[in-house]
Amino acid sequence: MKIKYLILTISAIAITSCATKYKKREITENVMQEIYEEIKTPYKYGLVMVPTDNSYKMDCPSVFRKDGKWYMTYLIYDGRGYETWLAESDNLLDWKYLGKVMSFSENEKHWDVNQKAGYISLQDLTWGGSYEWEKYDDKYWMSYFGGDSKGYEAGVLSIGMAYTKEAPTKPHEFQRLENPVLTPKDKDAKWWDNSTMYKNSVIRDKEKLTGHNFIMYYNARGDSLNPAKGAERIAMAVSNDMKKWKRYGNKPLINHHKGISGDAYIQRINDTWVMFYFGAFWTGWNQGAFNRFAVSNDLVNWTDWKGDDLVKSSEPYDDMFAHKSFVVKHDGVVYHFYCAVNKAEQRGIAIATSKDLGKSKLNFVAPPEKKTKKN
Repeated sequence: MKIKYLILTISAIAITSCATKYKKREITENVMQEIYEEIKTPYKYGLVMVPTDNSYKMDCPSVFRKDGKWYMTYLIYDGRGYETWLAESDNLLDWKYLGKVMSFSENEKHWDVNQKAGYISLQDLTWGGSYEWEKYDDKYWMSYFGGDSKGYEAGVLSIGMAYTKEAPTKPHEFQRLENPVLTPKDKDAKWWDNSTMYKNSVIRDKEKLTGHNFIMYYNARGDSLNPAKGAERIAMAVSNDMKKWKRYGNKPLINHHKGISGDAYIQRINDTWVMFYFGAFWTGWNQGAFNRFAVSNDLVNWTDWKGDDLVKSSEPYDDMFAHKSFVVKHDGVVYHFYCAVNKAEQRGIAIATSKDLGKSKLNFVAPPEKKTKKN
């Protein structure tokens, strides 16, 4: 009899455990407002990373933590294309440059010879959690977009994967898979990604909600009639080994039909999934570029926030664009990293916070002199 009750008890626990594990929170207006109140950052601290001269621009921060220190991968564009760099900080506000992790290729036959824009993969996505860069197959992974054309996001761009077995806190070259994992020229390319592909972010699907181990969120441009003139939208792909990827679903996840919806970054907040992303040049918006969010209970179907922007242009250093989110919560404070672009088209990395931490003393160098036309 005791054995019978024990079996019944264990079965009940197992059923309850499964029900709790896969419980979905209904995404209501109240839930959306609750998330907004949790993640909003009304205080602009200012610039935390700026170029030392006007020969290059900084972009796309990704922040992680290891051994009590903070680290940031970020992009530098120098006129030729993107390379991926590394910086470190003790407090999330003061940063020191360390060096490159993905450089231009010497071999001009490489598909990514002139563009290597990298983003950390498989991070601990728990809101207020460790923010550690986790391993798979004993490697640290980066997804990146690359291409062989010179210029700012020029030519046909595709998505590749890179990895290292060394410490990601030290600048060194990541090894790259020989070929891209997703391209606009693939036979299964969709109407929304048949022109070019941009930023990508890879997470673990621990509950296998998609039936796969890993999800990649990426933004791409495309159109069924005129791909090069299409809008930029956020879509997803899946993988079981980080090497072979396939597109998932029959429509984009975030689609505003005009302009850009891009640079998704995911965190688990209050029993929901939150996607930070940026918008630009939307119909009815008077901002150039701005940061938004969406919420999901299954990583596939997303509800767009309809309220105020999380970050938008308001200061001299970001009066053209305030976009491309990376958000962490540490010691009760939310730090919203973003790419700040001023009207002189200088580009650096800034922070907005949930608590007033004062103002950064960092500024852009004097802007380049405008060339006057000769009569």
